[in-house]
Amino acid sequence: MRYVMWALKLLVFAVVVLFAYKNMSPVDVQFLGNMQFVGVPLVVVMLVAFVLGTLLGVFLMLPSTWRRRREAGRLKRDLQKAQKASTVPSGEAVVTTTASTDASVKPL
Repeated sequence: MRYVMWALKLLVFAVVVLFAYKNMSPVDVQFLGNMQFVGVPLVVVMLVAFVLGTLLGVFLMLPSTWRRRREAGRLKRDLQKAQKASTVPSGEAVVTTTASTDASVKPL
């Protein structure tokens, strides 16, 4: 399985390198009207757009991730409190009593 993953990674890398090689033509990039970059390789423009999109996605996902982590921590603390409350100290005996000794009463 490890060799299959390495082969797949090598294939993806080769495709990316070929894509970059085929898209080396220079382009002019105009940014906010008056700012212009002349002769930038197309692959660089595409790489910058990909990185910026990835960063935007990660930043938009962070609040929900933090919220889930806080909730998971709160639930773990609540579970630990419930487990501590339900444990019986080893020195005490548990005594149960029944309210009725009638044979017709069936336990749940």
